[in-house]
Amino acid sequence: MVFGGVCPSVTSIIAESLKGWNLVQLSFAATTPVLADKKKYPYFFRTVPSDNAVNPAIVKFLKHYNWLRVGTLTQDIQRFSEVRNDLTGELEVSNIQIADSASFSNDPCSSVKKLKGNDVRIIIGQFDEHMAAKVFCCAYDEEMFGSKYQWIIPGWYQALWWQQANSSTCSSKNLLTAMEGYIGVDFEPLSTKQIKTISGRTPQQYEKEYNEKRSDVEPSKFHGYAYDGIWVIAKTLQRAMEYLHSTNRHARIQDFNYTDHKLGKIFLDAMNETNFFGVTGQVVFRNGERMGTIRFTQFQDGKEVKVGEYNAVADSLELVNDSIRFQGVEPPKDRTFIILQRRQIYLPLYSILSTITIIGMIMASTFLFFNIKNRNQKMIKMSSPYMNNLIILGGMLSYASIFLFGLDGSFVSENTFETLCTVRTWILTVGYTTAFGAMFAKTWRVHAIFKNVKMKKKIIKDQKLLVIVGGMLLIDLCILICWQIVDPLKRTVEDYNLESDPAGRDIAIRPFLEHCENTHMTIWLGIVYAYKGLLMLFGCFLAWETRNVSIPALNDSKYIGMSVYNVGIMCIIGAAVSFLTRDQPNVQFCIVALVIIFCSTITLCLVFVPKLITLRTNPDAATQNRRFQFTHNQKKEDSKTSTSVTSVNQASTSRLEGLQSENHRLRMKITELDKDLEEVTMQLQDTPEKNTYIKQNHYQDLNDILSIRNFTDNKDGEKAVLKNHHDQNAPAQWNTTESSKTSRDPLKTSTLQNIYSDDCLCNYPSCIMPTCHQ
Repeated sequence: MVFGGVCPSVTSIIAESLKGWNLVQLSFAATTPVLADKKKYPYFFRTVPSDNAVNPAIVKFLKHYNWLRVGTLTQDIQRFSEVRNDLTGELEVSNIQIADSASFSNDPCSSVKKLKGNDVRIIIGQFDEHMAAKVFCCAYDEEMFGSKYQWIIPGWYQALWWQQANSSTCSSKNLLTAMEGYIGVDFEPLSTKQIKTISGRTPQQYEKEYNEKRSDVEPSKFHGYAYDGIWVIAKTLQRAMEYLHSTNRHARIQDFNYTDHKLGKIFLDAMNETNFFGVTGQVVFRNGERMGTIRFTQFQDGKEVKVGEYNAVADSLELVNDSIRFQGVEPPKDRTFIILQRRQIYLPLYSILSTITIIGMIMASTFLFFNIKNRNQKMIKMSSPYMNNLIILGGMLSYASIFLFGLDGSFVSENTFETLCTVRTWILTVGYTTAFGAMFAKTWRVHAIFKNVKMKKKIIKDQKLLVIVGGMLLIDLCILICWQIVDPLKRTVEDYNLESDPAGRDIAIRPFLEHCENTHMTIWLGIVYAYKGLLMLFGCFLAWETRNVSIPALNDSKYIGMSVYNVGIMCIIGAAVSFLTRDQPNVQFCIVALVIIFCSTITLCLVFVPKLITLRTNPDAATQNRRFQFTHNQKKEDSKTSTSVTSVNQASTSRLEGLQSENHRLRMKITELDKDLEEVTMQLQDTPEKNTYIKQNHYQDLNDILSIRNFTDNKDGEKAVLKNHHDQNAPAQWNTTESSKTSRDPLKTSTLQNIYSDDCLCNYPSCIMPTCHQ
């Protein structure tokens, strides 16, 4: 047998050549993993564990602390690369993720920075002590030390290696700061168990005797393995002799020669069967490799302290109680643990806004009760109670959408949240159209009646207004149904950048926010906004056109205009702020809820509060008789117009133009007075006993109207200009004392009699204007 071989390059050459010499080789100091190749070195054994023997121990250590994600940092030398390759296989078998594998030649800083960029917390290093100093200096610069990181490096460095290594890149203080807490892994030189070995001595007794005999000679970490190696050879030869004696009494080991492969095979088998307890622990070979004991040390306060050991034979890890000291209160995490945190609506905020919404719904219910209870009152009847009910219904639907906008994944499941995305959109859209559609329909009816200069009789029933509102809702439904079928709203999750834990824990928080979105969200919102915008513009137009109608019970245009103005401004501001606060759900929900509450409340109050106040304080204010008179502004306008006409008369070329202007003014007066006639007529529908009083007190007013009409028909020299008006408005003379004038124009007489006869009644609510019968 051949005993020895320390230098890897020499030992490998000898081991490879001994196959031809039929000799078994046993080394006590060659740790290079290359010699583990049994195809190339079938007759090689060693009592010292190889460098690869630390890898199962490292894996066991990682599993003990539940570190399932690591990184490797390797110096570009074959010895370290081979260990790294073997470790990679061990980690993969144990389902431990290698987050990053970096290597370097001279400057490790870029590799250290790369590991940090990949969030590697547990770093397994393979490099010598000179490079170790550079590595820890780079780690200090990158702040890869302390409670969040754990370094695991070779443990076979020289004592006080950090003092001898070249650490010019950083100060000794910084180097020691970065080194604090690293774990060193190496084979155990001597067993720590107080058990008698094959030699009859305990490992402690052997060490004492060894130290006595070596005197001043520097100790070697391999002396125990050399000692056990001699015992391996002795036991192998003994087993070979026993085998030869039992099988062939004449065969002896002395008869061995280099061509006797049979005897060589006996030595090889006897070596593989070695199993005894030596000063280095249990001596067992597996495929020529020593199954030894691996030691774990930790750098604590400037010195290395043993913290545990791994027994390869039993595959067990034993840690010294409370010997490992981590920089934090607990072992480092193997990664930045990310806690998903939903950006949700605060429950107190949701509760406050929900309470305000409930109050608004109670208010709307009060208005509904008031509207239904007083539906037969003249003022409420003339303002279309059915349309008022639709306005209230639309407001309540808008209020209800607030409850749905405040629900997110913290209150409901993912499937329910996705359903809410569609439901709340439908409710808010339909509620808006119902409320404002009814308001605009009412205003359109006033516009259609009182903007009719020819004064043709128009009967616009509430059923027609319901059809108009239904048409608006039908458009809404078409848009919403197409939206739902073609590109439905779905729950999407938006992740945000990692945030540090406010409590200082070694975790990161990744906020996420749930949205209701689809592929073409912008297009669908543009369609809805465009339609609603046109509806609002149409309402503004109607409100402006009917702003001067003087029957309050019929005309809500002033309040509708105020409502449209407030709603328009609030919607624009709310949409912009809501878009800008998309990442802040509390702010966004607060803005959306307040906009809906404000718009709905203002609209309902503007429509119903004046009616309620008027009905309580002066029930007949809506239908009281008003004397026909011009306003101060109209008188000023008349004065200006008369002055203008007088001045124009000085020039014959502009006389026609001045008369036309005056004619237009007088026609407008006629229209205004005709409206007052309609109001007076509507008073007659429930109080026929007042007809006599009305006839007696309004004759003068009627004469004023008819005199104005007559004036427009008899302007000297301008009959051609006023012919159209004369045709459209048949002149009427009313003189109760001259029957001859009445008989000359029976048409005029019969018309006015129909207006003021006792038989002229309003068929309300089937029509908005009086229906007079002969």
